[in-house]
Amino acid sequence: MSNEVVTVTLSRDEALVFFEWLASRDNEQSPSDSVPAEELVFWHIEAKLEKSLTEIFDPNYTRLLKLARNAIVERHRGSL
Repeated sequence: MSNEVVTVTLSRDEALVFFEWLASRDNEQSPSDSVPAEELVFWHIEAKLEKSLTEIFDPNYTRLLKLARNAIVERHRGSL
């Protein structure tokens, strides 16, 4: 298998919402619910996002996340 790198570009709002979804999966899943390879990939992406998103350490994180979710819905309204 190739070790070629694939790059995915997300807006900051998308990255924040995706990080929250990944982090919430950690708390909801039992180890038997997932395949180890997928979990490793999810943890790797979550760690990379955590290094990039200063918002997750902001005391207003919940508000920032809500704003990001709303912005995404508004941007994509009508295109769904």
